[in-house]
Order: sequence, then C-alpha cells, then structure tokens
Amino acid sequence: MTAFRVGVMFDRSWDPAGLPAFAREAEALGVDDLWVVEDLGWNGGVSAAAVALGASERLRVGIGIAPAPLRSPALLAMEVATLARVFPGRLVAGVGHGVREWMRQAGVAPRSPLALLEEALTAVRGLLRGERVTVDGRELRLDGVQLVHPPAPDAVPPVIAGVVSPKSLELAGRAAQGTLVAEGHGAEDLRAVRAAAERGGAGADHTVTVFTFLGVGDAAAPALREAVAGHARWLGRDEAATFAAGGTAAEAATALQALGEAGAQTVVVRICGPDPLGQLREVMTALGGEDTRHTRPGSTTPPPRRAPATRTPTAPGPAGA
Repeated sequence: MTAFRVGVMFDRSWDPAGLPAFAREAEALGVDDLWVVEDLGWNGGVSAAAVALGASERLRVGIGIAPAPLRSPALLAMEVATLARVFPGRLVAGVGHGVREWMRQAGVAPRSPLALLEEALTAVRGLLRGERVTVDGRELRLDGVQLVHPPAPDAVPPVIAGVVSPKSLELAGRAAQGTLVAEGHGAEDLRAVRAAAERGGAGADHTVTVFTFLGVGDAAAPALREAVAGHARWLGRDEAATFAAGGTAAEAATALQALGEAGAQTVVVRICGPDPLGQLREVMTALGGEDTRHTRPGSTTPPPRRAPATRTPTAPGPAGA
C-alpha cells in the first residue's frame, strides 16, 4: 500500500470566477491539494493561489509554476511569504523556466535559462528563510534584500522546480526542495526523475510531484485523447508512451496508484472532459472509498490510501500527458 497525496489542478481554461466554488467542492471530496497554473495570458498563479486558500479550510495549494523570467525573485518571495503568514503550512511554490516562446513574447527571455532558474530558486528560498540575500549572478542581481515579514520558521513553504530536461532535473536536485513533473510522464519516467535529482545532490527529503491527465468514462475519452496527442507533440514522444489515467474510475485509480508506487509523493490530476467534479468524485471513491483519510493542514505526511478494488492495469495509451 502506497501513501501519496492526491491533488487536482484548476485548469487554465476554466473561468477563474469558478475557482472559489471548485476549491470548496474539491475539499469536500477529500482532495489533499489544489494546484493552480501560471501560463502567459491565462490566470495569475499567486492571485489564484490566494483565492483558493481563502475559499478553503485545509487544502494545500500549489503554484505550478511561476516562470522565473516573468517573476522577480524578490517580488515572488514577498507574495509567497504573505500567503504563508496568513495560511501557514498550506502552500507550495513551484518555479520553472517558463515556456521559451512565451518568455520571448513577454520580453523577458534570459540568456541562460538554467542560470536564471538556479539563481532564482536559491534567492527565493533564502528570502523565505528570512535571510538578507545578495546575488551577483549570471542572470540575477539582488543587493541586500530581506523580507520584513518572512514566513514563520516552522511554516516556510517548500520551493520546488517544475522542469523537464535532464540538466534541469539535476538542477532541481541541487537547488530546489522538490521536482514538479509535467503531464505525460509515467512510472519509469518518475524513477528517472528521482535519479536525475540525486545526481544533482538531492537527498531523501526531495519530493516528487507529478501532474497527470485524467479522463473517467466514455464521455471524457475524446477530450483525454486530444490532450494526450497535443502533449505528446510538446514532449516529443509517441502518444503510446505518454502516460494518462483513463478508463473506468477503478482503472484510473490504478494508474494513479502506479505513480505513487514509483515514488511520487503527490499526484495531481488534470481533468479532461465533462463534469470534472463528478470524475474527481469517482476517482476519490475508487482510491479510498469511505476509509479515505486526509492530511491535516500543515502536515507533510500524506494519508495512506487503499489500493483500488481492481488491480487490472491499463495501458498508458493515448490518455496521458
């Protein structure tokens, strides 16, 4: 039996006006995490996180991810610290390169994405610890910046790196407290992610969080296939090798369980197709039924979740990303 946190993404395509109600409904269904995204032109990640935190009572909220080129590390640390002071123990801050084309559109593409991300991660983590931070790096300059209201020492949010390439995965192990893995990656991919992080210097406390597309039932299948096909192109891999959780609720739960067994501490579903809350309800029931227990706010220990009633594996197929 594998213990892992179950999260749900508030998809970027959904109207942010629906976020408060979605957060409350997801919390009522027993979800541990709610993750928000920050893609250029869609929603602001920090503001969305604030909305979700304010609308819920125990959910841990993840920012997945804040693009390092788009966000000043000083300002990002200030924003994250404010949320951590008001909602201690309920926030995870994901930081990444940002999509290169979008960063060019915004006029903030760095000369060295690797250098900027490492310098930003190091600076944000130091600021959140209450340190006075000076950086004279290849991409980043800070001169004696310090937060007046840093998070409480026992409630400093983890800062994780949302990355894909091998060099960036090693960087995550060196500079971040965890790695956030994009949709489409399965169990073997997660083992490779852990190995890369360890090559970068990660210890046993380095966490792995993975996003995965979810589509439960026949009605969701077309949207799931479309999501997988698009993401496979982005990843540069075959659709058949692009992981997703699909089929019946029991089959989808088995797929999520496999990610937990491969080392993911948190599995975050990105729901495709109609009735996302209905799909979420079915999967949560399949994962734990009435015995599902939840992590207390602020706890870093995930609740144990029972294996699904059926252990029949499903092929990743055209249903994941």
